[in-house]
Amino acid sequence: MCEVICIANQKGGVGKTTTAVNLAASLAVEEKKVLLVDVDPQANATTSLGFHRNSIEFNIYHVLIGTKKISQIIQKTSIPTLYLAPSNIGLVGIEKEFYSQKRNGRELILKKKIEDVMDVYDYVIIDSPPALGPLTINALSAAHSVIIPIQCEFFALEGLAQLLNTIKLLRKEINPTLEIKGLLPTMYSAQNNLSRQVYADLLQHFNGQLIKEGDSKDAIAIPRNIKLAESPSFGKPVILYDVRSQGNIAYQSLARAILEKRA
Repeated sequence: MCEVICIANQKGGVGKTTTAVNLAASLAVEEKKVLLVDVDPQANATTSLGFHRNSIEFNIYHVLIGTKKISQIIQKTSIPTLYLAPSNIGLVGIEKEFYSQKRNGRELILKKKIEDVMDVYDYVIIDSPPALGPLTINALSAAHSVIIPIQCEFFALEGLAQLLNTIKLLRKEINPTLEIKGLLPTMYSAQNNLSRQVYADLLQHFNGQLIKEGDSKDAIAIPRNIKLAESPSFGKPVILYDVRSQGNIAYQSLARAILEKRA
């Protein structure tokens, strides 16, 4: 059975796209068939996998407005079991499309489109925009679970209450089975006092919602890592850019934890 996981946080710069791309790649190298769906108009997940955002004729925008099926836009990547539903800056106009016509069920459009290909994939990973607008609502409505990246820096928990409240409302009104798979500390540095303090605060207040691998008492934290920062400019997930980097090791650990939860 396919599992749909949304990566969401309305705060920008927290490692959301980095997590979507590298979790998808790490699951794919574990011999799982994975579809990464980019619903962020910035299309950073698309470019991170080596595609120029303007070189692809059809993208997720055409799927959402109903002119293409999702199967018609899917691109193969350099990892044989990893596929991409690309995005484009034109997606910024989707809010007008959704709301000007007062479309019924507009929060469930992406869910219905993904259902067409769910029997093909083991995992669908959705990269959502840094906003709680219609695209993120569609992503959360389509998902079985959500991972929330939280930057280990000042204002780390800013907006978290709003996102958790949105998830609560979605459970009540639209997607009753949506679960929080976990909070994921990102950009963690053991040499940075503030970073350690934020991580400690997360352990104290959200320990039960942090992601852990196996019997480990320590939560998975994605380190601040130069290879993670460099790999998108080469159009590669970090596992293809530097398999020995600490960033890749952390995302492989995250993938194994996801697989363990499903086993």
